[in-house]
Amino acid sequence: MGSVKALRCRECRQDYEPSLKYICDECLGPLDVTYDYGSMRVNRGTFADRDKSYWRYLELLPIEDKGNIVSLEAGFTPLHRADRLGEALGLKHLYLKNDSVNPTFSFKDRPAGVAVSKAKEMRLRAVGCASTGNLASATAAHAAKADLPCYIFAPRDIEYAKIAQALAYGAEFIAVDGTYDDANRIAAQISDAKPIGIVNVNLRPYYVEGSKTLAYEVVEQLNWNVPDHLIVPVASGAMLNAICRGLEELYELNLVDSIENARVTAAQAKGCSPVVEAFKNKRDEIVPVEYPNTIAKSLAIGDPGDGIYALRRLRQFNGYAEDPDDDEIRDAILLLARTEGIFTEPAGGVAVAALKRLVEDGRIGKDEYVVCYITGNGLKSIDAIEGILKRPIIVKPNYKDVVSIITM
Repeated sequence: MGSVKALRCRECRQDYEPSLKYICDECLGPLDVTYDYGSMRVNRGTFADRDKSYWRYLELLPIEDKGNIVSLEAGFTPLHRADRLGEALGLKHLYLKNDSVNPTFSFKDRPAGVAVSKAKEMRLRAVGCASTGNLASATAAHAAKADLPCYIFAPRDIEYAKIAQALAYGAEFIAVDGTYDDANRIAAQISDAKPIGIVNVNLRPYYVEGSKTLAYEVVEQLNWNVPDHLIVPVASGAMLNAICRGLEELYELNLVDSIENARVTAAQAKGCSPVVEAFKNKRDEIVPVEYPNTIAKSLAIGDPGDGIYALRRLRQFNGYAEDPDDDEIRDAILLLARTEGIFTEPAGGVAVAALKRLVEDGRIGKDEYVVCYITGNGLKSIDAIEGILKRPIIVKPNYKDVVSIITM
């Protein structure tokens, strides 16, 4: 299993024993899992015949005993070659990493599964999360599989489909009358007071490891080639940071020849884009958005916990940052659905809309190999596009009335 070496502070590089710890005692920086890479004996063939889930990369995940894995067989989702969307945008080599087909229909099954597995390994009595919706469902589903109580803290205005999904798995859903940042603050206070593993708070060093597999899978599915450009929707910034870290680990382990030419771009919605604003204004700090206002509710984190690290990664990987508005997001959702048959929630629409801007501005060339991350299923957020869809045509149940409508 994973050769965990320590928890290391991102800022001052202080090391700690792996435990239920997430903040550095010295500088209050976030902690990351580090591994003993020198002891790993992996090559490309190591993963070839393994199960088609993200647990195929178990050497690079922070679980000591395989018996503690809580798996819904998420991951190794399709890397969809998007020829029709590529033609519409003017790209020859466009791929979509389609995580909308995971067991709870979003990429959050990856970090939630790792965190709940670690909670089981640490013998915690319950789990929970602060969530804009998708993490609630993923955490609740894995908690059900692990037979652990689950507590969800989320803003009261998230899409009902996401609330219903988490409730179906048996979670206790606590709707906070406020923003995601309010819900996150409450969850952090609970994690300090109760023996509960809040997956994106006190279990966060382990939680973020799950999202690295989005880099591993893309590279493996491209026959161990690193794409020229990756478009990543950003909420807290944790996924973008993890994808970049995943690329670095692949290089560290000699699984790829180089990552120096890969670009990584952040996509946020106009009504909540603190990372994009900082990038475009060449600032080194993130200015929080107090009242997010966007149809992309799963990205509506006004004070992103890993925002500053996502910003640094954009500069490290020579990327860009774009923030399409709600109309662009809706148009992108329909464009994706009508060219590739993939129905995404607004977060995926944000990524496609950002990609469209980059191509139109000449910042992505037609011959580049581009991967766009589709992170959630559109059935969770139908209200985002309900007002622009055609209404069903109602007819009498007879052939003459129906055939008159069909023009071909």
